[in-house]
Amino acid sequence: MKRLILIRHAKSSWSSGAIDDQSRPLNDRGHAAAGKVGNWLKSEGYIPDQVLSSNATRCAQTWEGIAPALVASPAEVGFYDALYLAGAEEMLATLQSATGDSVLMLGHMPGIGEFARGLRRDPAPAHDAFRKYPSGAATVLDFKADSWAEVQMGTGKFIAYTTPRVLA
Repeated sequence: MKRLILIRHAKSSWSSGAIDDQSRPLNDRGHAAAGKVGNWLKSEGYIPDQVLSSNATRCAQTWEGIAPALVASPAEVGFYDALYLAGAEEMLATLQSATGDSVLMLGHMPGIGEFARGLRRDPAPAHDAFRKYPSGAATVLDFKADSWAEVQMGTGKFIAYTTPRVLA
């Protein structure tokens, strides 16, 4: 059994003065949201043993906000250029090389939302937030697989979904 936690980076700042899009940091709301998502992951027992993230600043900072809640989990963390603005197929290719049993992937729209919807074997919920996949949104999926290389689109069992807006 494999578990995947897909998270869109938290809210970023458009007025930060970042030189390029890849360097854009989180804003104050994004930092707070990342902490909420980390607390939710911990409270639900969704603890990754591997993190695969875009190398964009806002993704790295989202992980930095999530990680303190999961301090008991020494997750292996990797930041990848291939996941910067990656589409669903590129995300799947990266996931298929994962080695952990519970993997957290951090990415960007529209790829992360397409990936979350495409991996499900059951229909996506009609909830508007799932279709839009807002900043900080998190989806948890389980797969009947011994290896991530076996995972294909449409094979994941939906376990949970949340957004920072609904978390206390």
